[in-house]
Amino acid sequence: MKKFLSVSILLLLATISMAQNWEKNFEIAKERSAKEGKNIVLCFSGSDWCIPCIKLEKTIWESMEFANYSQAHFVLLRADFPKKKANALPKEQQDQNDKLAESYNKQGMFPLVVLLNKSGKVLGTTSYKNISPTEYIALLHSFEKN
Repeated sequence: MKKFLSVSILLLLATISMAQNWEKNFEIAKERSAKEGKNIVLCFSGSDWCIPCIKLEKTIWESMEFANYSQAHFVLLRADFPKKKANALPKEQQDQNDKLAESYNKQGMFPLVVLLNKSGKVLGTTSYKNISPTEYIALLHSFEKN
């Protein structure tokens, strides 16, 4: 029993340490970006209905490689648009996400990943790609060179 408890605690700690720190507020993300000298990765997601969004979450965002890399190189910002009532966002958050979509996702694409500089200028956009986390990181960085 003690061994099971120890293993469970270690797995929980590993999961917590790997968790992404996704901002939900654009102004806070811009402040962090300017302060830390990092670009913003803005992800428009339909977390409970969009299959490519779920794949992007599992294969890229939740990967240990991306988690470690992004912590040092990006400010992560998520604009989620769930459809199930059980997952509905508070009105204030939904309003913020709608405003972000008006500025950066007028076509309503999901998932849409937008790389922004500290002032909110678009450096590049992409979506789910069936590639490794290493390749996805390289793709994001390729937008910085344009």
